[in-house]
Amino acid sequence: MGTDKITRAVIVHRAGASVTVQDLGRPGNMVDGLSPGGAADRCAFVEGAVLLGQDLDCAALEMAGFGGEFEATSDMRVALTGAPMQVRLDGQPLEFNASHTLAAGQRLTVGAATRGVYGYLHVGGGFATQPFLGSRAVHLASGIGAPISGGDQISVGEDAKPGNVGQKLSVNDRFSGGVVQVLPSIQTNLFSVATRERFEATVFFRTPRGNRQGVELKFDGDPFTSEGQLKILSESMIAGDIQMTGNGDPFVLLPECQTTGGYPRIGTILPDDLPIVAQAGVGVSLMFKFITHKQALAHHRSPKVLYANLGAKLHPLLRDPHDIQDLLGYQLISGAITGWD
Repeated sequence: MGTDKITRAVIVHRAGASVTVQDLGRPGNMVDGLSPGGAADRCAFVEGAVLLGQDLDCAALEMAGFGGEFEATSDMRVALTGAPMQVRLDGQPLEFNASHTLAAGQRLTVGAATRGVYGYLHVGGGFATQPFLGSRAVHLASGIGAPISGGDQISVGEDAKPGNVGQKLSVNDRFSGGVVQVLPSIQTNLFSVATRERFEATVFFRTPRGNRQGVELKFDGDPFTSEGQLKILSESMIAGDIQMTGNGDPFVLLPECQTTGGYPRIGTILPDDLPIVAQAGVGVSLMFKFITHKQALAHHRSPKVLYANLGAKLHPLLRDPHDIQDLLGYQLISGAITGWD
């Protein structure tokens, strides 16, 4: 990704093992065996776009578990969302779920996640890597793109709103597990009523086995089996599907999942709730609850609708002026009036 001609870029001094450029993915290619991919936590991706007031097609860096150390070649806006991570700007703590100024030459250090898995670094103008099939999303499972590594320079697009920083979003906790809503799938009825009820009553735990393709869950009790599960033919699958593997353990598919499979699926997680599973760290507990399609439609928010809803929840980031290195980048007099009004 390095080039000597980049004038507006982020220099990567070091990076975690799983830092990739992501956007909302490339839907419409399932017939060719390519799942949509894109951000594992789409809510966090939208939150970053809202904090910077930019389009949803602006790519961000997804950081799984650990970030890295980054430097801007010119002044630029940044926002950090998703799993809370330890962040410092030239050694000073920086608030998460907020927008800031990263001045040229400053070092932004993103450490380990304190909760959850996937954190996101957004920049004003978005990361301008070469698009493929209408998306900049790296899709490791299919060999599209590669992880970011130390020494890379990542090109950044032109920022439509330079100087607009100091915004904050308060977000719901989706990093500590909890109850996940599930829609019945075409194979749900292969599982008996008693099995489905036991499935809803069971507490599952995230195991270390997982990546952007999917995550494994464990539990105490008998395996989950279905009628005729050895006779199921391979058919199309999507992110959110809950497969019951051969040993009866659930495996939840994520954005880079395979496009076909033959394990029985007890249900499909509502897209709005899939980030709860993606962000579940090892050992975090999860439970599942079946809902109707009517309930799902009432709950679902597309990225565009979510963007509009979150925009109404923005508020100024309140910080001690003595701790603000980029104080001159904040709009301090917005809305001020004079005695002549």
